[in-house]
Amino acid sequence: MHQHPPSQRYERRTHDYLRHGITSLSAAFNIADGTVISAFHRHHRAIEFKKFLIRIDKAVPAGLDVHLVCDNYATHNTADIRTWLGRHPRFHVHFTPTGSSWMNQVERWFGLLTDKLIRRGVHRSVKALEDDITAWIDTWNENPRPFTWTKTADEILNSLADYLTKVGTTGQKTEQNYSSSESRQSAPWPPAIGLTATTTP
Repeated sequence: MHQHPPSQRYERRTHDYLRHGITSLSAAFNIADGTVISAFHRHHRAIEFKKFLIRIDKAVPAGLDVHLVCDNYATHNTADIRTWLGRHPRFHVHFTPTGSSWMNQVERWFGLLTDKLIRRGVHRSVKALEDDITAWIDTWNENPRPFTWTKTADEILNSLADYLTKVGTTGQKTEQNYSSSESRQSAPWPPAIGLTATTTP
């Protein structure tokens, strides 16, 4: 039986994995500079989402508009959330279509967090996990890196149209057949809401 050298051995998970608890991480990824605003919650409800909106509101300078790219999860579109947004007109919410989470760059960031930290970590409590994630995010924000699309919008749409023609699928399923592989970091790794802030007129 061939043994891989230590540097080439594959990572493994044990059969006796034990879950020590659950936490919910909310993150806002600034697509302009790559910085991240984050918060932990024990649940993923409208009340927690509202708290996170308040956190973003406090973190982003008052002279900027805030554009939030969110999935269309029901928690993000309750009457209470719509009321809060109505009282904070600098917030503009853009919902991605069902199955199109690959369009939201924060999903790519969550992928990095998962690959570089969570899958490799051993956490024996929720607090240990949250502390580790917080430290990772702090390190990320010391040298943030925005993502860059490797293809233009026209190239992506043309590629997708060609694929749909080949498989005989209508455009109604576009968002279900395209992956996030078109997005990558603009620089090598050193590491649900996308955030971009723009100046108001």
